[in-house]
Amino acid sequence: MTTRQRHIAHLHLHASLTEDQYAKIIELMSGITPHVQAVPPNAVQLDLTSALRYFDLSPYDLVQTAQLRLKLLYDIDSSAGLAGNRMLAAMAADASAPGHATWVPAERAADWLYPRPVTALPGIGRVTATALNRYGLHTIGQIADLPAATLQRLLGAGQARLLTERAHGHDPRPVTPAEPAAHLTADLVLDRDCLDPEQHHRSVLGLAEQIGGRLRGEGQVTGRITLTVRYADRSSTTRMRKLPEPTNHSPALAATALGLLTALGLQRARVRGFAIRADNLLPADTAHRQLSMDPGEDRARAAEAAADRARRRFGPKAAGPAALAGDLHQGRSPAGR
Repeated sequence: MTTRQRHIAHLHLHASLTEDQYAKIIELMSGITPHVQAVPPNAVQLDLTSALRYFDLSPYDLVQTAQLRLKLLYDIDSSAGLAGNRMLAAMAADASAPGHATWVPAERAADWLYPRPVTALPGIGRVTATALNRYGLHTIGQIADLPAATLQRLLGAGQARLLTERAHGHDPRPVTPAEPAAHLTADLVLDRDCLDPEQHHRSVLGLAEQIGGRLRGEGQVTGRITLTVRYADRSSTTRMRKLPEPTNHSPALAATALGLLTALGLQRARVRGFAIRADNLLPADTAHRQLSMDPGEDRARAAEAAADRARRRFGPKAAGPAALAGDLHQGRSPAGR
């Protein structure tokens, strides 16, 4: 029995979109195929496999139909990629100029990948690329040809296995329809006005820990963090920041939230409450994680998973950052979706 070849399209939209505009584009693309996944903040992926017979078009012509609809109805140019899986389709879109599409057929995927730089692979950051370059590994083809044991010595077993899969063009993730506007919120109201910067820091850190734990518990990652600070005079300030990559790792969420707090410069502000909102949620198993050369990150994630297990068994105060030891918050902390 043969497996039907998949045809996945990735459309990068050259526009800044509001949530309402993004939702309308998802709805528009759903008129081509029901298998549409949001890739915030300005991309979508479509599984065209089941739509080809209905439209009686080639995969390439159907991608161009999607691009044409975007241009005619919303005046949005897009760069498109078409391939047999989500990773290759996204890479092909990155290689396309606005208004154009790049098709990477399954039988040509290896040849197309071979000469491309290692940085074209998702998850390869500057540190990993520099380490690979140091050993003369500059292209995806060189990674694909490298013996597994050699790559393991350079990166460690887990990262080497993942990089090898990507270098050979493998990506089993399905296109999964998801709501782009989904979010989680953690909120803290203090019993009294607070002028203490250290307490501000601890409050925001505690909320980031809450958000991280809930994301991991629900199997989700977030692509954007919003911090709201409420003052004694009932005014408020809100700041938003996109994360370098979708994550549910509490230290990464805390670093972003604390960066927003620091940028506000609340030296003598009388603060009454904080809220952190996580937007652009995606299923954790559909998001690429950037490869890291730091073994400490893997240890931190393992410790985080152990802490999550302890909290599930013994309660929310069973484990957490040392900075939050003791009575972390004076006040109430409702949290909801």
